[in-house]
Amino acid sequence: MPDTASRPLLSPEHIALIDKGVSAIVASRNAALRTSLMRSVGTRVSADGSRITVFLSRSQAAQVLQDVAATGQVAVVFSQPLSHRTVQVKARHAELRAADEGDLPVLRRYLASMEEEVGAVGYDVPFVRAMLGFRLDDLVAVSFTPAEAFDQTPGPKAGSALPAA
Repeated sequence: MPDTASRPLLSPEHIALIDKGVSAIVASRNAALRTSLMRSVGTRVSADGSRITVFLSRSQAAQVLQDVAATGQVAVVFSQPLSHRTVQVKARHAELRAADEGDLPVLRRYLASMEEEVGAVGYDVPFVRAMLGFRLDDLVAVSFTPAEAFDQTPGPKAGSALPAA
């Protein structure tokens, strides 16, 4: 496991990308290495990038949540729709909790950002709201400290580990 205690894993630019609120696809796997994935309906990142939370619908992401609970492993791809600028983070010790009223400002901010981001590629607000709609009592917050990070922007560096910030 990389030593992230002494040096940041994510650069300020990557933290800003995640913080802005871009497309986030969450994946995990079961003991047989079968992958599960689901779109997040919200994201939060700490100012230093050391802690990330993604929000998943319990009713739609049951397998992902079951896999994260069983293995602690999670991978999230954050991608800006218009530019395809993409970063992937992985963690080994994710924690689950029910979302609560205190998460609503983050969820609303994420939805507003995604309305703008997805709108830039030609989809209207009703589409985005249908895609990212949620009931608060159905949401689970998946929080983790990134252990690895990769540049996944299409091009010659795709798949390469991010240098320590």
